[in-house]
Amino acid sequence: MDEQFEISDNTAEGRFEARIDGALAGVAQYLRAPGVLAVTHTEVEPAYEGRGVGGALAHHILESAQEAGEKVAPVCPFVANWIRRHPDYQPLVYEKQQDSVGPPGDRFGASGQLRDD
Repeated sequence: MDEQFEISDNTAEGRFEARIDGALAGVAQYLRAPGVLAVTHTEVEPAYEGRGVGGALAHHILESAQEAGEKVAPVCPFVANWIRRHPDYQPLVYEKQQDSVGPPGDRFGASGQLRDD
């Protein structure tokens, strides 16, 4: 079955939304910093599972990041696995600089924005 997904970036909610016939089928939540989009969670509504919603979201996010010249930090295991299965997108993966100070969890400031320090 070839589904037609309508995917949009709901910046107010910090998520990409996939809709099928106007109904919300799935979301991919993110945090944004200059040049980096951290995808933190992907969720598909139970009624739409197994129909390619998550893959469509991952593909759209990566294509959008590529067009915008951004890197993607795949915090979400689903998106990380999707990229592993589609290695053409590997160059878009954000590589954390090893000389950063502070614990790994300290990359997000109090505002919830990914810090780039």
